Amino acid sequence: MLNKKQTNTKNIKSKFMEKDYLIYKLSETIKTTSRIDKELFTQFNVKRGLRNEDHSGVLVGLTKVGNVVGYEKLPEGGLKAVPGKLIYRGIDVEDLVHGFQSEYRLGFEETAFLLLSGYQPDADELKAFSKLLVDGMVLAQKATMNILDLEGQDIMNILSRSVLEMYTFDSNPDDISRDNLIRQSIDLIAKFPTIVAYAFNILRHSQQGRSLHIRHPKEDMSYAENFLYMMKGPGRYTELDVKILDLTLILHADHGGGNNSTFTVRVVSSTQTDTYSAIAAGIGSLKGPLHGGANIKVVQMFEHLKTAIKDWTNVKEIDAYLKKMLNKEAYNKSGLIYGIGHAVYTVSDPRALLLKEMARSMAVEKGLEKEFAFLELLDERSVNAFMTFKGDGINKQVCTNVDFYSGFVYDAIGLPSEIFTPMFAMSRVAGWTAHRIEELNFASKRIIRPAYKNVGECKTFIPLKDR
Repeated sequence: MLNKKQTNTKNIKSKFMEKDYLIYKLSETIKTTSRIDKELFTQFNVKRGLRNEDHSGVLVGLTKVGNVVGYEKLPEGGLKAVPGKLIYRGIDVEDLVHGFQSEYRLGFEETAFLLLSGYQPDADELKAFSKLLVDGMVLAQKATMNILDLEGQDIMNILSRSVLEMYTFDSNPDDISRDNLIRQSIDLIAKFPTIVAYAFNILRHSQQGRSLHIRHPKEDMSYAENFLYMMKGPGRYTELDVKILDLTLILHADHGGGNNSTFTVRVVSSTQTDTYSAIAAGIGSLKGPLHGGANIKVVQMFEHLKTAIKDWTNVKEIDAYLKKMLNKEAYNKSGLIYGIGHAVYTVSDPRALLLKEMARSMAVEKGLEKEFAFLELLDERSVNAFMTFKGDGINKQVCTNVDFYSGFVYDAIGLPSEIFTPMFAMSRVAGWTAHRIEELNFASKRIIRPAYKNVGECKTFIPLKDR
């Protein structure tokens, strides 16, 4: 005769096919076997998410590529919020951007050179490097056809598969000498725009029934303009569109070694695997909505707020609605205001400030002055609402991050949301490859292998017949 537990199991099992029942049972079991209580992290002094108690990042490596500054550590302990700084190879990105702008030229190519090499190129070196990128943008016919076959709903997955496929086209894919790493890095930076543009065009063709356009990159165009040309076609973008896209590429090119995707590339690279495997891992990390997809969330939220808030100039109405969002009573009831707050930046995100400068000009060109004024007011009121909502217990200041304005800019240019995160990868691959080269050129190479404390209970083996 079956006992109560066996009867319940039999009843549950009868409701499912054998495969579905096994998945159900495993899922139910995992609720307890995979649960780790937060208190255990404190008990064993384990840094959850590689974060210290004050939310600063745990130091796990050394780099000369880049730096991110959002606070200072006080001698007596604790953190002091300071205006944000983003540093590329010792140069403040604000100085870098304003330097390019004062010379009336684009800057992503030079930024990529700087990150890879560690120094600013002279005119001849920059010209030669830019030519290498343009020449490298052209895909072999077989690679193009393979992209056309890689139909899918997510371009990040197509980008990852295309990068892994580049291994098969490389005559020396596993060589990790400096010369070969530089060659592979330049080739990857060059090919990302083409892969993304082609992948989107086939997605648009297969999902929306639109005409399929495969435009080859042009020798007389910059990195940014070639991408817009391959995406949109001739005459369908402005000079300002090119300038502001170039700016976003500069601002997203690196973010120190501690961001999730760069750290992923360094961890994978430390095994001395091939470049394509390491970069594909970085793409997989960046795809996650907690990392690379935030600008899409901002655009979706902004479109909602344009409808939900009747008077875009009414501070009281805006504050009241933002409070409802934070209380999980409005919009998607997540309790979040997307584009507000950052893991490192406190007083300000330098990327947001630089992008905001040019976004204002774009709003005028596109006839979006009212929308931009609303966005700026949301910027101010969102930070205020967040600080008020958290009250005196908040442990650090918050600021608007770059995602708050990048989504608006991409939308104004006329770029589809499906490529927002792929464009992030198109820029960040410059930083990824620079960090990979550094990781593989330490004087004493060592595989990155962090330790995990086991907090599971000891068990006794039970023979199969007795289970």
